[in-house]
Amino acid sequence: MTPELQRMEWMPSPPLAPVDSPLDLDHLSRMTLGDAELEQEVLVMFAEQAVRLLAAMTNLPAEAGALAHKLKGSARGIGAFAVADAAAHLETAIRTGHDRHHAFAALKEAVAEARAAIEAILKH
Repeated sequence: MTPELQRMEWMPSPPLAPVDSPLDLDHLSRMTLGDAELEQEVLVMFAEQAVRLLAAMTNLPAEAGALAHKLKGSARGIGAFAVADAAAHLETAIRTGHDRHHAFAALKEAVAEARAAIEAILKH
């Protein structure tokens, strides 16, 4: 198969500098074209969606892989790369049947940290 036709896994570009926050605000700004009002709206939507998706993963374990995938995409979009990575790990754990409970706990922790950062941003 020619290289052009091979399936390639998408990987986000790593931040140019280490990110000390659960959110890469430079990435968020690029995704919202620097529109501060849109940034706040997107952060609120992400925080609410993350809570709903975690609850759904608990209540609908058969759907957890698809829900983790959805959360991963949303997290990448706003620059919550730790959440995206944790969601990707949960997807893998579900697919392989290894350490699912630990992966879910790590995802919950990453979401909590991102939500705390979002809350701090929205208070300003």
